Amino acid sequence: QVQLVESGGGLAQPGGSLRLSCAASGSIRNIYGMGWYRQAPGKERELVAAITSGGSTDYRDSVKGRFTISRDNAKNTVYLQMTSLKPEDTAVYYCNARLPGLFYWGQGTQVTVSS
Repeated sequence: QVQLVESGGGLAQPGGSLRLSCAASGSIRNIYGMGWYRQAPGKERELVAAITSGGSTDYRDSVKGRFTISRDNAKNTVYLQMTSLKPEDTAVYYCNARLPGLFYWGQGTQVTVSS
């Protein structure tokens, strides 16, 4: 079992920044990748950014150059630094951990971008 606790969501103005954190606990040694997904009202959940245990990263095109995913192995925490936020970034953001044959999800944190 893996537990994921997200924090850092909230309200930001267009062009602003937020940083999301995801702290992992439990059977973390089997995690081979972590990521951030988001789901806006009426839309499907989509991958925003991912990072492997080796540090390789991947981003969806709409956030490239604006969002940065990183990890602190000592703290078992993954971060999503979001800059130049746009109203279309508004969604519930979910942390995800991938183990062989298993996916774990956090509870989600709301990000709202509005003036």
